[in-house]
Amino acid sequence: MTTVVRIAVVTVLIVVTVTLQMSIFSHFSIRGVVPDLALLLVIAAALVRGPSYAALVGFAAGLVLDLAPPADHTAGRWALSLVLVGYLAGLVRTDNETSVPGTLFIVASAAFVGTSVFALTGLVLREPGIDVAAAFEVIPVAVGYDLLLAPLVIPVVLLLLRRLEPAKRW
Repeated sequence: MTTVVRIAVVTVLIVVTVTLQMSIFSHFSIRGVVPDLALLLVIAAALVRGPSYAALVGFAAGLVLDLAPPADHTAGRWALSLVLVGYLAGLVRTDNETSVPGTLFIVASAAFVGTSVFALTGLVLREPGIDVAAAFEVIPVAVGYDLLLAPLVIPVVLLLLRRLEPAKRW
């Protein structure tokens, strides 16, 4: 597949993921926490292509999240969080297939890091409604939500992203 087709497919994936997250999944929020499908997409990108690619996908997905209505925070916070998530998740990727417990560990760690960075940037920027107590309530819910959805989302996205991979030349 050409690079243009791969970029187009990933762009569509990001738009669909963020649209689902902001529309349908917003009705399933717990304590204001919505399942983070964009984070799961970034993790899948990290498992397939590594840190640089996942950081790029994380930036794009985060920027779309930051700018999608009804964004009520400073633009760039999700982009920063998902860049870090993509890069770190890509660093722990191996060339072998990652086991299910290993993938769930990566999801839990990435959800913790992504949500923590988002909360910390809110504290630093003095966003309204963000305080340490709220962060301690939100982070475990976000990690739990992402772990709950990971077995449903990650395999499908992994399969699609692996099909987009260029053929290896020996």
